[in-house]
Amino acid sequence: MKKISFLKLIKLSILLIVIALVSIYFSNKLIENNAKTKTFTSIKNIPKNKVGLVLGTSKLLRNGNINFYYKYRLEAAIKLFKSNKIAFIVISGDNSTKSYDEPTDFKNDLIKAGIPANKIFLDYAGFRTLDSVVRIKEIFSQNSVTIISQKFHNERAIYLAEHFNLKAVGFNAKDLSGRYGLKVQLREYLARVKVFVDILFNIEPKFLGDKIKIE
Repeated sequence: MKKISFLKLIKLSILLIVIALVSIYFSNKLIENNAKTKTFTSIKNIPKNKVGLVLGTSKLLRNGNINFYYKYRLEAAIKLFKSNKIAFIVISGDNSTKSYDEPTDFKNDLIKAGIPANKIFLDYAGFRTLDSVVRIKEIFSQNSVTIISQKFHNERAIYLAEHFNLKAVGFNAKDLSGRYGLKVQLREYLARVKVFVDILFNIEPKFLGDKIKIE
């Protein structure tokens, strides 16, 4: 009996692994294929939008060094604005504690780079990508947006945006390779599966709130 139970456990484990791998593969393909003509690395080719949405991340790593995902998203937002491809910047990130404030870090560095403060709006409740894209539509009243992050992140954000009837393109910030980016890339595969779990269960943002007018 014990032997049979052990074999059943092995078979179940293999089945679960196969289901997980298939889910990862198809989630990745659907999101990647959907965004094929909707992300841009060239300023020249990207269409104009009123608003650019920067998806937040921490400025510093745990060791105190600069987070290059942050640095490159910042540079991409500056480039878009100064090329007149966007007129306003909304920074959507996590501000869950007093000591952790992604949007304000971005704002301060954008101002240092010459972006007028009145062209920058902060979304402190962008806890997840889903929250960020829903809030840019529901709180900031945008029906079309340029999402600013690394390509892999833009692809996922565009899929979510379109699910919530928001037209979106992505401007790809410089990405990272090697060991530095490997952990993030692996996590992205799981995040893409979660996109479909969230859609299936009709998950909504943690907070909505009052409308914010961009002008």
